[in-house]
Amino acid sequence: MQLQEILYTQGFGTRRVCAGLIQQGHVQVFGGEDSDAPVLCNDASAEFDTTDLRFRVQGVDWPYAEKAYLVLNKPTATECSQKPSTYPSIYTLLPSPLRTRPQKAAVQGVQAVGRLDQDTTGMLLLTDDGKFIHRMSSPRHHVPKVYEVRVKHARWVSLICA
Repeated sequence: MQLQEILYTQGFGTRRVCAGLIQQGHVQVFGGEDSDAPVLCNDASAEFDTTDLRFRVQGVDWPYAEKAYLVLNKPTATECSQKPSTYPSIYTLLPSPLRTRPQKAAVQGVQAVGRLDQDTTGMLLLTDDGKFIHRMSSPRHHVPKVYEVRVKHARWVSLICA
């Protein structure tokens, strides 16, 4: 795959922006005899095997990933929404390439698998794999989920599970 296409699929911008990053010397690729040392690549059309590919863009190391899967410890006072109403979005916590990875869907980048309330903290999965999101979220697939709840005043809690 061409280096400009690799950067595009990882969310570093349009194909033209990615080609510009490469041509301006902002991209290094790990590989060759000494895989720990990145090599500057100025050729946007240079071909690379994406298997175990690592590269550096503007000083930040990135592994190539066909699909992105993340675990986020969601803090309080954040919303699981692309268009938050009151609190900042969880997506502002992510690096730009993860927010802008190109998708065939209307919304670009990784998406939350499920949601957590703005006052709730906890593990949240994010991915750009639409089939995975559907398989994990759809009631049709009967994926078991476990919720551990800690409350300040337990006498006011009633729990209904379906």
